[in-house]
Amino acid sequence: MAHQPIIENESIDALYAAVLKLGSVEECYNFFEDLCTIHEIQSMAQRFHVALMLDRGETYHKIVEVTGASTATISRVNRCLNYGAGGYQIALDKMKEQEEDQ
Repeated sequence: MAHQPIIENESIDALYAAVLKLGSVEECYNFFEDLCTIHEIQSMAQRFHVALMLDRGETYHKIVEVTGASTATISRVNRCLNYGAGGYQIALDKMKEQEEDQ
């Protein structure tokens, strides 16, 4: 059974379609800099870094030390990895596949 998004509408569909059209990291930098505040980008990047480290089996202590994330943030990301929509895991798996192909 496919996951049903919590929020879904035409505006969000358009946003996600735009992100999928971006073809480089540089284009992503430009797009997200226009779209988000620096703090929002940093927060998203921190959560993804936490997900990467959790996926590698790192301890909460090490993740706090490296990322500066709170244990509450780490717990939330961990909960999403284990019980969420699967979005983190899809991205992590695709990144692993790309690394293996190189």
